[in-house]
Formats: sequence, C-alpha cells, structure tokens
Amino acid sequence: MSSEQPARAPAPRTPARRRPVPPAPGAPPPGVPAPGVTPPAGPAPDVPGAPRQPQTPAGAGPAAEPGVSGEQGIHKITDARAMRALAHPVRIALLEALVHAGTLTATQASELLGESPANCAFHLRTLGKYGYVVEAGGGKGRERPWRRAHNVLQITSDQEDPLAALAAEELGQFWLETVLDRARSGLSLRGSWPAGWRHNTLLGESEHILYVTPEEAAELGEEMFRLFRRYDHRVDHPERRPADAMPVETLVLSYPLLHLASWPAPGDGTPTEPGEQQSGEQQPE
Repeated sequence: MSSEQPARAPAPRTPARRRPVPPAPGAPPPGVPAPGVTPPAGPAPDVPGAPRQPQTPAGAGPAAEPGVSGEQGIHKITDARAMRALAHPVRIALLEALVHAGTLTATQASELLGESPANCAFHLRTLGKYGYVVEAGGGKGRERPWRRAHNVLQITSDQEDPLAALAAEELGQFWLETVLDRARSGLSLRGSWPAGWRHNTLLGESEHILYVTPEEAAELGEEMFRLFRRYDHRVDHPERRPADAMPVETLVLSYPLLHLASWPAPGDGTPTEPGEQQSGEQQPE
C-alpha cells in the first residue's frame, strides 16, 4: 500500500517500543470507520489480537456531546490525498482510540498507543488537515483535545477522478490486509477470551452462500447495515456503554462467486453427464 505523506518536516522519532496491531477502520465495505460500520475500540492488548476492554487513560477528557460526532452520519471521501493520508497505521490507531475514549490529547493518545506525544500530535494535526478529526475544545495550554469529525467514513472506488479511484483501491487493500491479519490473530486466541465470550453466538466464523438477485442483495445489505448501527450511539461515548460492554469487531465480506455462476445449472438444458437426457427431450419408446 503506498501512503502519501504531506509535505512536512521529518516526524519526531518514536521510541523503540512494540507498536500495536493496526486496527481496522470500519463502515459498510469498502468503508472505513474506521476503520466496519464502526471500528473496534482501544489499542491492542499485550498479546496482539487478544480481545479485551482497553482502559481509557487517566485524565481523558469527556466524550463529545450527543450530535457532535456519533450522529454526524456518513462522510464520503473523494480526495485522493485524503485517502492516502489515512493509509497509515498510527493514524488509523488514533481514530480507533478516539472511538473508544471520545476525546484525547496527544499525550493521552501516546499512553494508549505507545507512541511519543510529539508523534501523536503530528498525526492528529494531519488527520485534522484532511477533516478526519477536529479540536474538541476545553484544553489547557498546549494540550488540545481532539475528537472524530464523522461517525462513518465511506471510501469507494466508484470515483469520477481516476486518481481518487486508484487511491481508494489501494486504501481498500490496506484495510483488508489489516483487518484480516487481526481477525486471524484474534480468532487464534479464542482460548484467552473472557469466559462469557467464548461461546457467544456472535463471535467466531460463519460462511453462507446466497442465491439472490441484485435487488435482493441490495435490500439485504441495507438491512444488515441498519442492524450493525443499532449500537452506534455508544461509539465516541464511553459514558453510554454498559459496564460489561466489549468492543467487538465484525467483518462483512461479500462477493459474487463468478466461477459458480459460470457453471450450468441443473435443468437449464445442458447435460451434466455424458449421455444424460436434456430438459424437454423425449425418451424413445
């Protein structure tokens, strides 16, 4: 994945510490946010991919007021530079941290992500430059709280600008590789999940093949999207979550099986075995 860096001075050096597993941006595929409908919350735990409820850093500011971030709906990105600016693991991690905490300063974000405050401040400013985050207000001195500007970022390759279409394809691959790596890691560690989650019907793997028309597929997709947004009011708002709420990442990957569609279906008049009777033929008496 090629990532465009805005013209700037070299970013501050980051201490040699383990980086968290890059999170997924979220939204209806190929949307980001962040990064599924909404991304999972919080930084990676000590064991990469192990699901647990991350802690909001001490002194984190209050979540954004209702109607400011979580209810702002879908924002479609059409600028190639904005797309490439998002294809950076630290920036995706910052957006995910804001989903969990509501608002964060660069110092508070650094405590979550294991990055330096200067590096977090630079990436927050870059996200702000492209409209992904805005200042939340209420900071003291140089400690400026930030919040997400939009609930869902929709990035599609259906763009009028060819460069934007290419950037969307690249970002889509970056997103897919990121979430699939994390899915493999998280599912392989299911033995470490909290007891109440090990046999939960939502968690685990599930695969289905559907035979639907384009209209039926679109209707089903809209129904699924509405279903996943049932708990959107808890995104960016820690105070709205039940005490035992867990951030859960759910991936929806749907695609046509073109190889099956190219096969003749039974009863279409094409023999499936040599010498087999075709539909409508009369057997000689």
